[in-house]
Amino acid sequence: MHASVRRYEIAGAEAVQPFITAIQEQFVERVTNVEGFVGYYVIDGGDGTLTSITVAATEAGVEMSNVAAERWVVERAAHLVMGAPDITTGEVRVHVER
Repeated sequence: MHASVRRYEIAGAEAVQPFITAIQEQFVERVTNVEGFVGYYVIDGGDGTLTSITVAATEAGVEMSNVAAERWVVERAAHLVMGAPDITTGEVRVHVER
């Protein structure tokens, strides 16, 4: 299993909710269609940052999610974020669920 963590700086407090709404209405469909999709999460850092986590069965799926996210931001949400996100990708080494 692999994951990608993308941390976005949002263009002002008033842009946080519009970005979240846009993710829900436009991006979720894209990310759930990546190869080996397992899960997708968005965390509001409360400090003008949003962090998304994509989990996929394969490294290729995670890379596809990064490409999809980059394209979606450029096409639909560039005005809501400041610059490119910080991205960390890799193999999930510890996984616990209840």
